[in-house]
Amino acid sequence: MELRIFTEPQQGATYDDLLAVAQAAERLGYGAFFRSDHYLAMNAEGLPGPTDAWITLAGLARDTSTIRLGTLVTSATFRYPGPLAISVAQVDAMSGGRVDFGFGAGWFEEEHRAYGIPFPNLKERFDRLEEYLAVITGLWETPEGETFSYEGTHVRIENSPALPKPHQRPHPPIVMGGAGKKRTPALAARYADEFNVPFKSVEETTTLFDRVRAACREAGRDPEDLTYSNALVLCCGRDEAEIARRAARIGREVDELRENGLAGTPQELVDKIRTFAQAGTQRIYLQVLDLADLDHLELVAHEVMPAIADL
Repeated sequence: MELRIFTEPQQGATYDDLLAVAQAAERLGYGAFFRSDHYLAMNAEGLPGPTDAWITLAGLARDTSTIRLGTLVTSATFRYPGPLAISVAQVDAMSGGRVDFGFGAGWFEEEHRAYGIPFPNLKERFDRLEEYLAVITGLWETPEGETFSYEGTHVRIENSPALPKPHQRPHPPIVMGGAGKKRTPALAARYADEFNVPFKSVEETTTLFDRVRAACREAGRDPEDLTYSNALVLCCGRDEAEIARRAARIGREVDELRENGLAGTPQELVDKIRTFAQAGTQRIYLQVLDLADLDHLELVAHEVMPAIADL
């Protein structure tokens, strides 16, 4: 079982805040530092304002040395697929091959209105996601010296030199996720290296993993080719007072976090992580909402991580 750190910078964070968390995560042995891709805070002021996901990761690529870096997940509505393929390949090269590319259809309509970004209906967003995946992977996988072309409903590529190539070949691991019943599992089976279930129970996780495994078999792919993961909000404390203090800092109730997140004492976290492991989870993204509380990361690294290393 691998633990990764997952942040929500749109809620209020500077680059220096994110750098401190990423460097602490690297020092403490977490598998990766991930961030969301959002431009608008949710139920918060979000000061000093949003930061761009791939600009942030470019900086972290040079300011860290070993930890993996990624998005959970980049929104297909925010960027054209050709320039996005270039950006991700460049950050992958800047990091020496430490990028994971989380990619999804986009969902938060209000942030699109706030920054003048078109927000198509759900069907078109998934149609675009499918075409963008074909284009991005096609650009990355085209042999050097050859060109790439693509004719889709929403995207047309003509004789692209398909450069630059990512450091990782054929491309960085692609992370996809969600709770969709048909298109999400089918696209994950076709393109993903990892399937992520965000903020769901063990029972729901089992159902979603099973859908992806079935889609893989239908597509002629071994379901075990994929890594299966969860994202869960983190709230760990040595005692009830510390748990309550951390819950209050992120505006949540302890009982609700215990039910829906990964909350409680270190032993409670270990026990719950074991139940997810039994459901097939191989990796957990710990959603850290109080970025100033680096002791939180220390506690989990020292008292939880060693106990679940053999899962």
